[in-house]
Amino acid sequence: MDRREFLIKGGAAAAMGLGASRVASARTTIKWKMVTTWPKNFPGLGTGANNLARLITEMSGGRLKVKVYGAKELIPAFEVFDAVSRGTAEMGHSSAYYWKGKVPEAQFFSTMPFGMTAQEMNGWIYYGGGQELWDKVYAPFGVIGRPAGNTGVQMGGWFNKEINSLDDLKGLKMRIPGLGGEVLKRLGGTPVNLPGGELFTALTSGTIDATEWVGPYNDLAFGLYKAAKYYYYPGFHEPGTILEALINKKAFEALPKDLQAIVLAACKVVNMEMLAEYAARNPGALEQLVKEHHVEVRAYPDDVLRQLRKVSREVVEELAAQSKAAGEIYRSYSKFLEASRKYTRISDLPYLQAREA
Repeated sequence: MDRREFLIKGGAAAAMGLGASRVASARTTIKWKMVTTWPKNFPGLGTGANNLARLITEMSGGRLKVKVYGAKELIPAFEVFDAVSRGTAEMGHSSAYYWKGKVPEAQFFSTMPFGMTAQEMNGWIYYGGGQELWDKVYAPFGVIGRPAGNTGVQMGGWFNKEINSLDDLKGLKMRIPGLGGEVLKRLGGTPVNLPGGELFTALTSGTIDATEWVGPYNDLAFGLYKAAKYYYYPGFHEPGTILEALINKKAFEALPKDLQAIVLAACKVVNMEMLAEYAARNPGALEQLVKEHHVEVRAYPDDVLRQLRKVSREVVEELAAQSKAAGEIYRSYSKFLEASRKYTRISDLPYLQAREA
């Protein structure tokens, strides 16, 4: 074999080897674990996590397979952030206000009392600089956060007594997380943070006097109507709660670019789908609660809401003063909210009022 023929054949063999290597790489299966704060397969929240895992697996053609673990299956419900940060799991599904003890600023990326609605939160995160600030907050922990669901405006909660004045909140032991819990505390109540799977037992046993969870769709699934008589609205504490996908940064950066894009795109799909599901399911669930289970739906009195709004503003401003990062996020959040309020005053609000007239 002369030198030219040797080089040609050698080059062809090398090219074939490289092609085979790429094919093998494309067929390599990567397996990820996703841990969640929700009971396994729980409607809306748990199934939202399942949908995220399914989408990633299917969109990747099985190259990236994600297995979901419900609360307590692999880790306790409130240890999702730590598990993803450590790399015990590559992904998590939860909500950022559960990490307030470790990352106080994270609460801005969950929900604020009397704050933004779901669509406003999406606008701020995707187009108003919110995502960049979220990335900065989570970077020291090796975690990436992305919106992966939203419940919309929640209900105020379940109570075994009427709320006619602020005095009725004093001494009240209520399951209510995040800054909403701090507002209750300022008004003389005792906030208790419990995972969803423990709410019914805690309420029936008297461990707590009241609880909020999500809204009719999820509250019906937990049977909370069996444990409390009065169902209050609105959910001032959670007007547009983001359910976040937590992603271990090292695991994410180790993925090929196309799989990275699939993970992020799947988060966006689930973010939209979950909000749509709650919009579809809540009305029927509320009707069932009222007609079949005779739940008494009550509005918070106006004077109670005014005081809740006043204290909420104080609590949020105090959070903003805790750190430079919190202050920066608060300014961005407030600027976007104010601009949105000016528009909704001449769009959504008058339309809804006209529709109901």
